[in-house]
Amino acid sequence: MSSVNADAKHTGDDRAKTPGQLTGAVVIVALVSAVSGMLYGYDTGIISGALLQITKDFEIAEAWKQVIAASILLGAVIGALVCSYLSEKRGRKGTLVMLAAVFVIGALWCAFSPNPVVLSLGRLVLGFAVGGATQTAPMYVAELAPPKYRGRLVLCFQIAIGVGIVIATIVGASESVPWRWSIGAAAVPAAIMLGLLLRLPESPRWLIKDGDSDKARDVLNKVRPPAYDVDGELDEMTELTRKEEAAKTRGWAGLRAAWVRPALILGCGIAIFTQLSGIEMIIYYSPTILTDNGFSESVALQVSVALGVSYLVAQLVGLSIIDKVGRRRLTLIMIPGAALSLFVLGTLFATGHSGRDSVPFIIACLVVFMLFNAGGLQLMGWLTGSETYPLAVRPAGTAAQSAALWGTNLVITLTLLTLISGIGVGPAMWLYGLFNVAAWIFVYFRMPDLTGRSLEQIERKLSEGKFRPADFAR
Repeated sequence: MSSVNADAKHTGDDRAKTPGQLTGAVVIVALVSAVSGMLYGYDTGIISGALLQITKDFEIAEAWKQVIAASILLGAVIGALVCSYLSEKRGRKGTLVMLAAVFVIGALWCAFSPNPVVLSLGRLVLGFAVGGATQTAPMYVAELAPPKYRGRLVLCFQIAIGVGIVIATIVGASESVPWRWSIGAAAVPAAIMLGLLLRLPESPRWLIKDGDSDKARDVLNKVRPPAYDVDGELDEMTELTRKEEAAKTRGWAGLRAAWVRPALILGCGIAIFTQLSGIEMIIYYSPTILTDNGFSESVALQVSVALGVSYLVAQLVGLSIIDKVGRRRLTLIMIPGAALSLFVLGTLFATGHSGRDSVPFIIACLVVFMLFNAGGLQLMGWLTGSETYPLAVRPAGTAAQSAALWGTNLVITLTLLTLISGIGVGPAMWLYGLFNVAAWIFVYFRMPDLTGRSLEQIERKLSEGKFRPADFAR
């Protein structure tokens, strides 16, 4: 390694360890990301309880239930891909401003829908905003946050998803709020998000790529504490951008480069397994599955609230320890608990122990699954996308990862009720338990621990072909 590179690496290492403090601007950036995450959790989670009301109002069958639930996911796939281009051309902030407006429009569209067709189209629009936000918001935070706090600030987005899910399940369980009001209420936080965004700066990394280093310096001076080495970070960003502009590895075509492929495999693999692990199956359809198996609507909705609270608690605990335990270690510890709970749950249903006497065991299995899944694998879904990809391909990489996540979610949502009708609840739970086993194997062999590494350090490791778990051992 040359002395220049060695000095740059030393500077990056020291800066990553600088204690510093969070500035107000970075906190507001994290808040905006959190609002977008809350909208994601609320807009996707509210359908769980609302679907029971919608079924009665529109007198729809099982196929329409799946279409209404899944339409937001198709929109999310489209939003993730389109916003990859927009975040590159218009900037991270500009894209998020547009998405906040779409959140407002989509929520109101759904609230005033006269039939299931219009409702599905409205949820498609809402899904565009959800998918675009999941692609853009974590990347925006990651590019503005100091390395020391990046993991926790990006995960504010993930925690906010849990908050949104909890609010959605409580609203649904009340059974007194009409579904049109419960869905349309999402327009309020979306409007708040829009107002906050208008006060925030653009990503300094994007500004450098856009040729405006002076403005990037101004942004860094606003979002870093007074004693922070702004010049050193700016120089590192500028040098990295210069190398990327001279390199052939750029945009979507750059994802095919051999040295980028490990990041793409990791990001998309984690995204797919977060969905195959069964989280959305439980969030979207647990009330439907429980009522179809003899539970009253009231009990099913109360269980849904318990699951939402479990999700949030697990995320908060995970957030508090992730930078101490490490991303990789935490994920490997938590996945087996989620898998075991699904195997036990499947056995209860398969052996006919799903009646009134087994209710406590069924609920316990669902809650245990949620705790282990939400506190482990789910934390990694958006975090890996925000910090894994090189700057020149980051929008394309995060878009591909978001599309993989939402595409998997779409397939699951469109087929789950049909799958359960075909093979039964028990075997379906076993299948998702096996997906968790596969997820553990994938994480063990493919996921390095990026805890405490700057984005530039991560990219340097990737370019050197050192992106296996052993290459990041401390």
